[in-house]
Amino acid sequence: MSAAHALPADHPPLPGPKIGVLLLNLGTPTATDYWSMRRYLSEFLSDRRIIELPKLLWQPILQGPILTFRPSKSGKAYRKIWNEETNESPLRTYTRKMTEKVAAALTAEHPSVMVDYAMRYGEPATGPAVARMIAAGCDKLLLIPLYPQYSAATTATACDQAFRQLMRERWQPAVRTAPPWFDDPGHIDLLARSVEAHYASLDHVPDVLIASFHGLPKEYFEKGDPYHCHCAKTARLLRERLGWPEDKLTMAFQSRFGPKEWLQPYADETIRALPAKGAKSVAMISPGFVADCVETLEELAIGLAEEFHEAGGENFSYVPCLNDSDGQIAFLTDLAKRELGGWL
Repeated sequence: MSAAHALPADHPPLPGPKIGVLLLNLGTPTATDYWSMRRYLSEFLSDRRIIELPKLLWQPILQGPILTFRPSKSGKAYRKIWNEETNESPLRTYTRKMTEKVAAALTAEHPSVMVDYAMRYGEPATGPAVARMIAAGCDKLLLIPLYPQYSAATTATACDQAFRQLMRERWQPAVRTAPPWFDDPGHIDLLARSVEAHYASLDHVPDVLIASFHGLPKEYFEKGDPYHCHCAKTARLLRERLGWPEDKLTMAFQSRFGPKEWLQPYADETIRALPAKGAKSVAMISPGFVADCVETLEELAIGLAEEFHEAGGENFSYVPCLNDSDGQIAFLTDLAKRELGGWL
């Protein structure tokens, strides 16, 4: 007998039991104008997982000089890569497409599964997405932070936001969080095949491939964040899967912010030094991002390409993220099935 049939005649109706799978990504502004960028940056930079300074010290600096000038600069960067067709950032476009394809793959086999996505910062917001799933009857919920390498500033804060919504719910679902997949052989193979396909499309052979990961303040690593170790292992496993010697792939970190020391080597310093060392052709890949975004399309493919050429480099190319490729969708679908073990 179903749960609905077992209810007393005067019981309020209940939605059928479902299993929710929520893909969580970093975030995106809703537009590139000053105030849209300011709202987004204020939310992002107010997160204590991102900036670990006392609120009374940090907020006057943030709401004053930083949010006076940085929104215009960030808006300019976003405009270079904005998806004009759908009027949204590429990150949102790719995350939505990934969600739709994973949903199609999962629900074809398991109709009771509901798949959605949310952003830690900006829209679509995480809290409402969790609430919608619960209202739809999800009594089990799997959170999949879309970060191959774990960091408190990415994975943890994405889950934090989902947990904040769960704290407001009277009837909480059972909850699981998917682990990072920085060393998963299937993921490493997808990265390697994307590099091989990219190299095959070029009319030259790059002297070196830079695996560029988003940076993190060094003190976060010293406090116990495993992110640096996860990035290093991803880069090493990728090089080994490609069968390359150590000098053909190097790791670097991009996007540092503020005066403190961040994880090194820095991507901008690394790429500017290469031409003087005889490396006139370089390729870059961002194995820390599942989808292309402003950090990859503007900072790397445009900004660092310009710096490389100004330093005397000749050939620069960027290996796109896995985005909504068939391989990525199959991997994420299999990951979801694995973490839903015993629930399906």
